[in-house]
Amino acid sequence: MAEEQICSEITGTVWKIEMGIGDKVEEDDVIMILESMKMEIPVLAPCAGTLQKLLVEEGSAIAEGQMIAIVDT
Repeated sequence: MAEEQICSEITGTVWKIEMGIGDKVEEDDVIMILESMKMEIPVLAPCAGTLQKLLVEEGSAIAEGQMIAIVDT
């Protein structure tokens, strides 16, 4: 199995986590929602697979480029 790393495209806060570890995801499923400057930005699965790791929690501050999740393909 290959791992697909998901990194944040923005600096902000993890507003809501939509999927849990072990959940099956399809490409473009919403894994979590980030908040930045009062805007909600969805983080989408880049591919189909299984959500292997969540590296952040709701309410966590994140930086642009920070790895936030891993999907096994």
